[in-house]
Amino acid sequence: MTKYPHLIDGVEVSGKSQKSQPIINPSTEQILGYVPLANQEDVNQAVRAALDAFPLWADTPPAVRAKILFKWRQLIDDHLDELAHLISSEHGKSKVEAVGSIQRGADVLEFACGIPSALKGEFSSNVGRQVDSYSIRQPVGVVATITPFNFPAMIPLWIGSVAIACGNTIVLKPSERTPSAALFLAKLALKAGLPKGVLNILHGAKDAVNGLLTHPNVAAVSFVGQTSTAKYVQETAIAHGKRVQAFGGAKNHALVMPDADMDSTVDAILGAAYGSAGERCMAISVAVAVGDKTADTLIEKLSPKIKALKIDAPTNADAEMGPLITKEHHAKVHAFIDTGIKEGAALLIDGRDLCVGKTGYFLGGCLFDHVKTDMEIYQNEIFGPVLCIVRVQSYEEGLNLINNHAYANGVAIFTRDGDSARDFCHRIQVGMVGVNVPIPVPVGFHSFGGWKDSVFADHGMHGMEGVRFFTKLKTITSRWPSGIRQGVEFSLPTVE
Repeated sequence: MTKYPHLIDGVEVSGKSQKSQPIINPSTEQILGYVPLANQEDVNQAVRAALDAFPLWADTPPAVRAKILFKWRQLIDDHLDELAHLISSEHGKSKVEAVGSIQRGADVLEFACGIPSALKGEFSSNVGRQVDSYSIRQPVGVVATITPFNFPAMIPLWIGSVAIACGNTIVLKPSERTPSAALFLAKLALKAGLPKGVLNILHGAKDAVNGLLTHPNVAAVSFVGQTSTAKYVQETAIAHGKRVQAFGGAKNHALVMPDADMDSTVDAILGAAYGSAGERCMAISVAVAVGDKTADTLIEKLSPKIKALKIDAPTNADAEMGPLITKEHHAKVHAFIDTGIKEGAALLIDGRDLCVGKTGYFLGGCLFDHVKTDMEIYQNEIFGPVLCIVRVQSYEEGLNLINNHAYANGVAIFTRDGDSARDFCHRIQVGMVGVNVPIPVPVGFHSFGGWKDSVFADHGMHGMEGVRFFTKLKTITSRWPSGIRQGVEFSLPTVE
């Protein structure tokens, strides 16, 4: 039986805590191994390793850091299948989805490889008489990174590669449900030449999180998870003097206009709603159809494709959708569906009775029609393969409906009309917007981040927003002896 070690200062350790929990394959319900749940002593050891490694890594030239990151990027490519297998086994993603998520993470790592350019400061000569001024960006220190179960390689790479490239050291706490990918990535980083202590893997649950949020030597915290926890992380980290970015949940809408290319729209929504079994913060979970005719056509074309989804364990190469992550989450999604029926929504496609063999937390694709905005299935993030159809009678009604939702992570509009698309992009109150693109996740050199209750941060993830979060600005004003005027100066330097 596998025992998942922590990786601290480049060494695998079992930790001081005696607590552990099983890692369960959601397709077979078999126990894959046991992961330790760190206590405060384990947290202290990991933070100490990162703190000790920080001065030398921060002083390493960015170009040297980039060379190591390039090697790391290549090693990830070389071990892509092995890493995808770990993700599929622990999360249940199909191999195609697992590979795709790794590649999206590696795209951000590629951006991080260009860190020498991203860290360039600004210089102004002769801002005053023989006075120069310039700015530099320096790393913040030890960064605690807390990542979710659904993208166990992609999100650690989104956050960690930029933080490391900027000269910080990391204590990464992956989800205790899917720990293997982060551990595997860290070993590849060591193989690429990353110094010991720069990237540490600490497994655990709430005790580990609290230990990192309150540790005096942790300078910054980056978190991805559900909104209630994101709020807690933000409040706790700020109360302990840390800079923090905490990304929460979502309820992403797709506004379907009457002029949309319905065939391509249906395919786009199908993949966005049911990919990864709906367990992603960028999933489309609400289709807002403008006009009853649009809604009826959407349902007519979408329904047979939902029913035809190939749902199976990721060992089946043809699987399009796998299981949910745990028995408890399966029951939670099931309860949401029950609630939607009680609230009066029309369940057109019911996936609750899907049977895939004798084991696994499988749930078929579900489709609700006539969903109202006061229903729980509309207000809350279900995080499962459940799509809600909301009918509106005009573009303005649809726009206002989306803007009134508490979540504002991602959104899409499907239309052929450039005026509608431009107006939508300008007026919608959501952080990431797609035009005929269902999952508008930015590429690595742009930045990821929602609005409202989907994020609690001043900076987005990766891209230049990530660089700004993981660095501190320092502005230097200098004048050398030959330019110093005689006499005492009691005022601030001026341009005179």
